[in-house]
Amino acid sequence: MKRPDLVPDPARRALLGSALLAGLGAAPALRAQPAAESASASASEPEVATVARGLQRPWSLAFLPDGRMLVTEKAGRLRVVADGRPGPALAGVPEVDDGGQGGLLDVVPAPDFASSRAIYLGYSEPGPGGRGNGTAVARAVLDGARLSDVKVVFRQEPKVSSSAHFGCRLVFGRDGRLFVTLGDRFSRRDDAQDLSNHIGKIVRIEPDGSVPADNPLRNRAGARPEIWSWGHRNVQGAALHPATGALWTHEHGPQGGDELNIVTGGRNHGWPVVTAGREYGSGAAIGQGETRADVAPALRTWVPSVAPSGMAFVTSDRYPGWQGSLLIGTLKAQRLLRLTLDGDRVTGEQRLLAGLGERIRDVRQGPDGRIYLLTDGSDGRLLRLG
Repeated sequence: MKRPDLVPDPARRALLGSALLAGLGAAPALRAQPAAESASASASEPEVATVARGLQRPWSLAFLPDGRMLVTEKAGRLRVVADGRPGPALAGVPEVDDGGQGGLLDVVPAPDFASSRAIYLGYSEPGPGGRGNGTAVARAVLDGARLSDVKVVFRQEPKVSSSAHFGCRLVFGRDGRLFVTLGDRFSRRDDAQDLSNHIGKIVRIEPDGSVPADNPLRNRAGARPEIWSWGHRNVQGAALHPATGALWTHEHGPQGGDELNIVTGGRNHGWPVVTAGREYGSGAAIGQGETRADVAPALRTWVPSVAPSGMAFVTSDRYPGWQGSLLIGTLKAQRLLRLTLDGDRVTGEQRLLAGLGERIRDVRQGPDGRIYLLTDGSDGRLLRLG
């Protein structure tokens, strides 16, 4: 049976339905969310407005200081959206391997963008001679209608022949260091526990790609010094907590076991030895169980999977009752999740936009305090709530 997240978009929905009906009937029961937590909150849903459309499989959204927006398209195009119109593709984007889940993925402005005009791009980079691929990060200067001074500051090693699980969310910490999430490439999941490679890791680097002096594994023999945490499957959502500055992430599990985590340096997050996920098709258990003393526990686990994507904390007061919430887009569930929080504890979940009928790829709070979403179809839309 094909994995649902690797099937081209037009066939994905049909395959998911047939899998649930035919392939999973004999599998062990998947744990449902507690009723009290999955109940909708009292806040009403906001209106949805289309800001721009006609985007081709967009993946990431970023805001510039002047209010313009950068949008990546998986085929390797970076566009500037202004006044509701996507501009032409900018020249100078690095070559990407646009296959399966790969392509041009995340984009973030540098913390000093106002003076440097630097941006960072995360993408799937083809290997020499087309042999394999891997997640890479490039720094470039936004120079009118093109990118200049393009320099690769990080490459995932080793390159792998796979079209899946690139991770590739980029987040700058308060100290100016850059976090890069890296997937397990699907076929190399056991390497997520091996500290000698970048498979299934989150790394932390300086803006120029060098290793920070205080990285937790810098002096550990046999470990890659840029590793911040390990035991990850496919982290496609990451954001800093607005009060604590901690890195919060979520990642895809297999057939259940999507996780929300707080990621601190030097911790193992378990994959594939500790997980609530199940093997595709058979539903067989994976690893040693769902908890282990030396593994950082997840804040929340979704069973069955929702396939989480971009996420953002709400700091504005534009949406009554939402301030302090965490918003998560979903692909499989085609919903926007609003999690209510009490410190580091999830106290509730509201599932929004049931009538949207589109996969939500990215979620961002704009400088105007409004929430913006990207849908990732061949006619993808940039949406605004409220």
